[in-house]
Amino acid sequence: MRPSSQVMVRRTDLPGIIPVFPLPGALLLPRSRLPLHIFEPRYLAMFDDALKSDARLIGMVQPAANGSDDKPALQRIGCAGRVTQFSETEDGRYMITLSGLSRFRVMEEVDGFTPYRRCKVSWEGFEHDLDPHADRDDAFNRDAFLRLLDRYFDARGLSADWDTLKDAEDELLINSLSMLLDFAPEEKQALLEAPRLESRRETLVTLIEFALRGGEEDLIQ
Repeated sequence: MRPSSQVMVRRTDLPGIIPVFPLPGALLLPRSRLPLHIFEPRYLAMFDDALKSDARLIGMVQPAANGSDDKPALQRIGCAGRVTQFSETEDGRYMITLSGLSRFRVMEEVDGFTPYRRCKVSWEGFEHDLDPHADRDDAFNRDAFLRLLDRYFDARGLSADWDTLKDAEDELLINSLSMLLDFAPEEKQALLEAPRLESRRETLVTLIEFALRGGEEDLIQ
């Protein structure tokens, strides 16, 4: 695995146009890491161009319901990540890791000669995404949350490293579960668009509770 050099990115350094990777169900959040397997030629080109840029940014964004299969419409809010690790396979594919930096708002798509899609984006309204100390959830009841999570895992036959979950910082715990749990793309989008960590945790709890009610109803039927 080849790590990149660590470079702090300020909001003023974030570019106005970024490449975007529309991938259903793939959620990236600030200060979280998303592994990706890159093999399509257009996204290999996107990755190569990202490495040549100063910020090494790729914008992850959910496709919207409308549009063509080849070029679906995009959700209005995504999250940009910096390429921080990558390795190449013998057949030319890449395993990369994106480290989430900041969410963005899609303003318009940019026409051009690249095989991948690019968008003009705005970073306004997401200033706190770049500050690791800005987002707190003082109302978080960790014990109650972990009990709910235990019910959810048990209902789905999932296992977990509970020691790691108990020791994880609040933001890491909430964001990691938001990214990893098997929610529908529109539910992932709701987690992404939650303004702050507290509202994301509330949305996550609502989704888990809804999934548990649905599972119980399925068992009854």
